[in-house]
Amino acid sequence: MAKRAVPKWEQLAREMRSKIESGEYPRGSILPQIKELASQRGWHHETVRQAYLALETEGLVTVRKGQGTIVSPILGKITRNSTGRWAAAARTEGAARGAFDAEITRLGMTPRSEVAVGRTTSPPARVADLLALEPSEGAVTRDRVMFADDVPVQLAVSYYPAAVADGTPLAEVDTGPGGSLSRLAELGWPVCEITEQVEVRQPTEAEAAGLDIPRDRPVIEILRTGRTAEGRVIEVTLHIKPSTLWTLTYTWDLDPKK
Repeated sequence: MAKRAVPKWEQLAREMRSKIESGEYPRGSILPQIKELASQRGWHHETVRQAYLALETEGLVTVRKGQGTIVSPILGKITRNSTGRWAAAARTEGAARGAFDAEITRLGMTPRSEVAVGRTTSPPARVADLLALEPSEGAVTRDRVMFADDVPVQLAVSYYPAAVADGTPLAEVDTGPGGSLSRLAELGWPVCEITEQVEVRQPTEAEAAGLDIPRDRPVIEILRTGRTAEGRVIEVTLHIKPSTLWTLTYTWDLDPKK
Protein backbone atom coordinates (compact mmCIF):
# COMPACT_ATOMS: atom_id res chain seq x y z
CA MET A 1 0.00 0.00 0.00
CA ALA A 2 1.36 3.42 -0.98
CA LYS A 3 2.20 5.76 1.85
CA ARG A 4 -0.08 8.74 2.30
CA ALA A 5 1.43 11.94 0.96
CA VAL A 6 1.84 14.30 3.91
CA PRO A 7 0.28 17.69 3.09
CA LYS A 8 2.53 20.73 3.27
CA TRP A 9 0.54 22.24 6.14
CA GLU A 10 1.01 19.05 8.19
CA GLN A 11 4.74 19.00 7.43
CA LEU A 12 4.99 22.61 8.60
CA ALA A 13 2.95 21.90 11.73
CA ARG A 14 5.34 19.05 12.62
CA GLU A 15 8.36 21.27 12.02
CA MET A 16 6.99 24.14 14.12
CA ARG A 17 5.86 21.75 16.86
CA SER A 18 9.38 20.35 17.07
CA LYS A 19 10.88 23.84 17.28
CA ILE A 20 8.45 24.80 20.04
CA GLU A 21 9.10 21.65 22.04
CA SER A 22 12.88 22.04 21.68
CA GLY A 23 12.73 25.65 22.86
CA GLU A 24 13.87 27.14 19.55
CA TYR A 25 10.61 29.05 19.78
CA PRO A 26 10.33 29.59 23.58
CA ARG A 27 7.12 30.28 25.46
CA GLY A 28 5.78 33.74 24.72
CA SER A 29 7.79 34.15 21.50
CA ILE A 30 6.11 35.29 18.30
CA LEU A 31 6.03 32.98 15.30
CA PRO A 32 6.73 34.37 11.82
CA GLN A 33 3.76 36.09 10.25
CA ILE A 34 1.68 33.85 8.01
CA LYS A 35 2.19 35.94 4.87
CA GLU A 36 5.91 36.29 5.57
CA LEU A 37 6.48 32.55 6.05
CA ALA A 38 4.31 31.69 3.05
CA SER A 39 6.34 34.08 0.89
CA GLN A 40 9.65 32.61 2.10
CA ARG A 41 8.58 29.10 1.17
CA GLY A 42 6.67 29.98 -1.99
CA TRP A 43 3.44 28.59 -0.56
CA HIS A 44 -0.10 29.88 -0.43
CA HIS A 45 -0.79 31.68 2.85
CA GLU A 46 -3.67 29.26 3.55
CA THR A 47 -1.14 26.41 3.88
CA VAL A 48 0.67 28.24 6.69
CA ARG A 49 -2.60 29.34 8.28
CA GLN A 50 -3.78 25.73 8.42
CA ALA A 51 -0.52 24.65 10.09
CA TYR A 52 -0.79 27.41 12.70
CA LEU A 53 -4.44 26.50 13.33
CA ALA A 54 -3.42 22.89 14.01
CA LEU A 55 -0.88 24.09 16.59
CA GLU A 56 -3.50 26.36 18.14
CA THR A 57 -5.94 23.46 18.42
CA GLU A 58 -3.27 21.56 20.37
CA GLY A 59 -2.86 24.48 22.75
CA LEU A 60 0.74 25.13 21.66
CA VAL A 61 0.13 28.61 20.27
CA THR A 62 -2.41 31.35 20.74
CA VAL A 63 -3.44 34.32 18.62
CA ARG A 64 -3.32 37.77 20.20
CA LYS A 65 -4.76 40.85 18.55
CA GLY A 66 -2.02 43.21 17.44
CA GLN A 67 0.73 40.69 18.22
CA GLY A 68 0.16 37.71 15.96
CA THR A 69 0.66 34.03 16.73
CA ILE A 70 2.52 33.46 19.99
CA VAL A 71 3.85 30.31 21.60
CA SER A 72 1.50 29.68 24.51
CA PRO A 73 2.99 30.31 27.96
CA ILE A 74 0.97 27.29 29.09
CA LEU A 75 2.30 25.10 26.26
CA GLY A 76 -0.59 22.66 25.99
CA LYS A 77 -4.10 22.35 27.29
CA ILE A 78 -5.36 22.56 30.86
CA THR A 79 -7.21 19.41 31.88
CA ARG A 80 -10.29 20.11 33.97
CA ASN A 81 -11.25 17.11 36.12
CA SER A 82 -14.91 18.02 35.94
CA THR A 83 -16.03 15.50 38.56
CA GLY A 84 -13.17 15.12 41.05
CA ARG A 85 -12.53 18.89 41.29
CA TRP A 86 -15.58 19.41 43.52
CA ALA A 87 -14.49 17.08 46.33
CA ALA A 88 -13.65 19.07 49.47
CA ALA A 89 -10.13 17.60 49.65
CA ALA A 90 -9.44 18.61 46.03
CA ARG A 91 -10.68 22.21 46.22
CA THR A 92 -9.05 22.99 49.59
CA GLU A 93 -5.65 21.47 48.83
CA GLY A 94 -2.88 23.83 49.90
CA ALA A 95 -5.44 26.34 51.26
CA ALA A 96 -6.69 26.90 47.68
CA ARG A 97 -9.56 29.36 47.19
CA GLY A 98 -11.65 26.79 45.35
CA ALA A 99 -11.40 24.18 42.62
CA PHE A 100 -9.81 26.44 39.99
CA ASP A 101 -6.98 27.58 42.27
CA ALA A 102 -6.26 24.00 43.33
CA GLU A 103 -6.21 22.51 39.84
CA ILE A 104 -4.04 25.26 38.32
CA THR A 105 -1.54 24.99 41.19
CA ARG A 106 -1.54 21.20 40.83
CA LEU A 107 -0.55 21.62 37.17
CA GLY A 108 2.51 23.67 38.19
CA MET A 109 1.08 27.07 37.27
CA THR A 110 0.19 30.10 39.36
CA PRO A 111 -3.53 30.89 39.63
CA ARG A 112 -4.88 34.41 39.99
CA SER A 113 -8.35 35.92 39.80
CA GLU A 114 -9.56 39.46 39.30
CA VAL A 115 -12.84 39.53 41.25
CA ALA A 116 -15.69 42.02 41.18
CA VAL A 117 -18.48 41.46 43.71
CA GLY A 118 -21.86 43.07 43.16
CA ARG A 119 -25.61 42.79 43.55
CA THR A 120 -28.27 42.72 40.87
CA THR A 121 -32.05 42.76 40.82
CA SER A 122 -32.12 41.66 37.18
CA PRO A 123 -29.94 38.57 36.65
CA PRO A 124 -30.23 36.75 33.30
CA ALA A 125 -33.63 35.12 32.93
CA ARG A 126 -32.27 31.56 33.01
CA VAL A 127 -30.37 32.34 36.22
CA ALA A 128 -33.44 33.88 37.87
CA ASP A 129 -35.48 30.83 36.85
CA LEU A 130 -32.91 28.37 38.22
CA LEU A 131 -32.60 30.24 41.52
CA ALA A 132 -36.41 30.62 41.62
CA LEU A 133 -36.07 34.33 42.38
CA GLU A 134 -39.15 36.49 42.70
CA PRO A 135 -39.13 39.69 40.59
CA SER A 136 -38.32 41.78 43.66
CA GLU A 137 -35.53 39.49 44.86
CA GLY A 138 -31.90 40.23 44.14
CA ALA A 139 -28.78 38.13 43.67
CA VAL A 140 -25.21 38.58 44.83
CA THR A 141 -22.78 38.25 41.91
CA ARG A 142 -19.13 37.24 41.78
CA ASP A 143 -17.59 38.15 38.42
CA ARG A 144 -14.07 36.83 37.75
CA VAL A 145 -11.34 36.92 35.15
CA MET A 146 -9.17 33.91 35.99
CA PHE A 147 -5.51 33.48 35.06
CA ALA A 148 -2.93 30.71 34.86
CA ASP A 149 0.60 32.13 34.85
CA ASP A 150 -0.87 35.55 33.96
CA VAL A 151 -2.69 34.12 30.91
CA PRO A 152 -6.47 34.72 31.01
CA VAL A 153 -7.94 31.23 30.74
CA GLN A 154 -11.47 31.56 32.08
CA LEU A 155 -14.28 34.01 32.73
CA ALA A 156 -16.77 33.10 35.42
CA VAL A 157 -19.74 34.77 37.05
CA SER A 158 -21.62 33.22 39.98
CA TYR A 159 -25.04 34.12 41.33
CA TYR A 160 -26.46 33.52 44.83
CA PRO A 161 -29.81 34.53 46.31
CA ALA A 162 -29.22 37.83 48.09
CA ALA A 163 -31.14 36.55 51.12
CA VAL A 164 -28.48 33.85 51.48
CA ALA A 165 -25.30 35.70 50.47
CA ASP A 166 -25.71 39.30 51.67
CA GLY A 167 -23.30 40.15 54.48
CA THR A 168 -21.41 36.84 54.17
CA PRO A 169 -17.98 35.91 52.76
CA LEU A 170 -19.77 35.14 49.48
CA ALA A 171 -20.14 38.90 49.09
CA GLU A 172 -16.42 39.51 49.67
CA VAL A 173 -13.57 39.40 47.15
CA ASP A 174 -11.80 36.56 48.98
CA THR A 175 -14.17 33.78 49.98
CA GLY A 176 -11.43 31.95 51.87
CA PRO A 177 -10.04 28.40 51.63
CA GLY A 178 -12.27 26.02 49.69
CA GLY A 179 -14.13 28.79 47.93
CA SER A 180 -17.88 29.28 47.69
CA LEU A 181 -18.87 25.65 48.29
CA SER A 182 -17.14 25.67 51.68
CA ARG A 183 -18.80 28.96 52.64
CA LEU A 184 -22.25 27.73 51.58
CA ALA A 185 -21.79 24.64 53.75
CA GLU A 186 -20.82 26.81 56.72
CA LEU A 187 -23.91 28.96 56.15
CA GLY A 188 -26.14 25.89 56.32
CA TRP A 189 -26.61 25.48 52.57
CA PRO A 190 -24.33 22.56 51.63
CA VAL A 191 -24.32 21.78 47.92
CA CYS A 192 -25.10 18.09 47.47
CA GLU A 193 -25.61 17.95 43.71
CA ILE A 194 -23.95 19.73 40.81
CA THR A 195 -25.22 19.83 37.24
CA GLU A 196 -23.17 21.12 34.31
CA GLN A 197 -24.59 21.99 30.91
CA VAL A 198 -21.80 22.26 28.32
CA GLU A 199 -21.97 24.05 24.98
CA VAL A 200 -19.42 25.19 22.42
CA ARG A 201 -20.13 28.53 20.75
CA GLN A 202 -18.55 31.71 19.44
CA PRO A 203 -17.65 34.29 22.09
CA THR A 204 -19.31 37.65 22.47
CA GLU A 205 -17.16 40.71 21.85
CA ALA A 206 -16.77 41.25 25.61
CA GLU A 207 -15.82 37.60 26.20
CA ALA A 208 -13.23 37.64 23.43
CA ALA A 209 -11.73 40.82 24.87
CA GLY A 210 -11.68 39.40 28.40
CA LEU A 211 -9.95 36.21 27.26
CA ASP A 212 -7.72 38.03 24.77
CA ILE A 213 -8.77 35.79 21.86
CA PRO A 214 -10.09 36.51 18.34
CA ARG A 215 -13.87 36.60 17.90
CA ASP A 216 -13.78 33.62 15.53
CA ARG A 217 -12.26 31.24 18.10
CA PRO A 218 -14.88 29.07 19.85
CA VAL A 219 -15.31 28.98 23.60
CA ILE A 220 -16.66 26.32 25.95
CA GLU A 221 -19.62 27.53 27.99
CA ILE A 222 -20.42 25.60 31.18
CA LEU A 223 -23.61 26.45 33.04
CA ARG A 224 -23.18 24.99 36.52
CA THR A 225 -25.96 24.69 39.09
CA GLY A 226 -25.48 23.65 42.71
CA ARG A 227 -28.39 22.14 44.64
CA THR A 228 -28.97 21.35 48.28
CA ALA A 229 -30.16 17.94 49.49
CA GLU A 230 -33.70 19.35 49.34
CA GLY A 231 -33.27 20.21 45.67
CA ARG A 232 -33.01 23.99 46.02
CA VAL A 233 -30.65 25.64 43.53
CA ILE A 234 -28.40 27.80 45.71
CA GLU A 235 -25.62 28.70 43.25
CA VAL A 236 -25.52 29.25 39.49
CA THR A 237 -22.20 29.84 37.72
CA LEU A 238 -21.44 30.52 34.08
CA HIS A 239 -17.90 29.53 33.01
CA ILE A 240 -16.44 30.66 29.67
CA LYS A 241 -13.21 28.97 28.52
CA PRO A 242 -11.21 29.14 25.27
CA SER A 243 -11.65 25.76 23.60
CA THR A 244 -8.00 25.80 22.48
CA LEU A 245 -6.78 25.91 26.10
CA TRP A 246 -9.01 23.40 27.89
CA THR A 247 -9.86 19.71 27.89
CA LEU A 248 -12.82 18.59 30.01
CA THR A 249 -12.84 15.13 31.57
CA TYR A 250 -15.76 13.44 33.32
CA THR A 251 -15.63 10.23 35.35
CA TRP A 252 -18.53 8.27 36.81
CA ASP A 253 -18.54 5.20 39.02
CA LEU A 254 -21.15 2.79 37.67
CA ASP A 255 -22.81 0.04 39.67
CA PRO A 256 -22.75 -3.02 37.35
CA LYS A 257 -25.82 -4.42 39.14
CA LYS A 258 -27.97 -1.53 38.00
